[in-house]
Parts: sequence; C-alpha cells; structure tokens
Amino acid sequence: MSGDRKKKSFFDYDKNRDWTENFALVMQLGLTMAGCFLFCFFIGLYLDRWLGTRGLFLIIGILLGIAGGGVTVYRQIQDMLKDKHRDDEDE
Repeated sequence: MSGDRKKKSFFDYDKNRDWTENFALVMQLGLTMAGCFLFCFFIGLYLDRWLGTRGLFLIIGILLGIAGGGVTVYRQIQDMLKDKHRDDEDE
C-alpha cells in the first residue's frame, strides 16, 4: 500500500527554479558585500591597535570595505547580465 504512493518531497526545485536562482543571486551579492566590509573593518581595527591610533584606520577600513564591496557587487551584476544577454542571443 505505501509502496504505491509516490513520496512527496519537501521542496520541488523544478517548480520553483526561477525563485531559487534569484534567491541564490541575492544571497551571493549580500554575502559578498558583507565579506568585503567585515574584512576591511577588521584590518582597520588591527592597524589601529598595532599603531596606537584611535579609529583612523577603522574609519578608512570601513569606507574602503563599502567601496570595495560595492564595486565587487557591481561587477558581479554586470557579469550576470552579460551571461543572460548571451543566453538570450543563443535562443
């Protein structure tokens, strides 16, 4: 009896493919931005402690992290749009 019924999966990837691909892209962009920011933040914090300054390199690190993260995210979006445009031309 139970062998006749098909097991229903928790998540149907085929049905939700567009949604999951977009979600993965948003997560990638967010984690890239956060990673750049945190990396530069901790480098600035380390330099402040090492050189004995009071927040100078921390502020510089934060600004560089925001700028670097923004540039990286922009490049990722441009690459994604180029790939999508290339796929549209192939069809």
